[in-house]
Amino acid sequence: MLVAYYSATGHTADVAKAIADAANGDLFEPTPEREYSSGDLNWNDEFSRVNGEHNDESLRDVLLNVTSPDGWDKYDTVFIGYPIWWGGAVWPVNHFVTDNDFTGEKVIPFATSASSPLGSSGSDLADMAGAGDWQDGQRFSSSVSADEVTSWVEGLGL
Repeated sequence: MLVAYYSATGHTADVAKAIADAANGDLFEPTPEREYSSGDLNWNDEFSRVNGEHNDESLRDVLLNVTSPDGWDKYDTVFIGYPIWWGGAVWPVNHFVTDNDFTGEKVIPFATSASSPLGSSGSDLADMAGAGDWQDGQRFSSSVSADEVTSWVEGLGL
């Protein structure tokens, strides 16, 4: 199993690590070529990078340093984690989804958010991928405990 995730502030990373521990999976963090600074992530600043990307979809093409982990073909289950930005998955995960072939793979999205629901973010990524057996995902609060995450993973029956 693979647990791939993008984490802007560390909350998604914490959940990803708990999933990897519970599922005995490998972690992979696709990182943007141009990292986000704390100022870039300040959605309260109308001139911040994320606001610019939100307002202009052409800016959401966030290239990654590496889009696939070594040994991609050995995974049959992939968890994909991300924060929710403006009701959807963060755009840094887009190239991970479009640049990998999910044919024959079970894909389980998970997200972190202080208040936004998972919404259609998982099905939007599934549409982007065009392949894979995409499962219903799970949204976690930013204060979720590792025990809660472990219980969710155990309930998946993997």
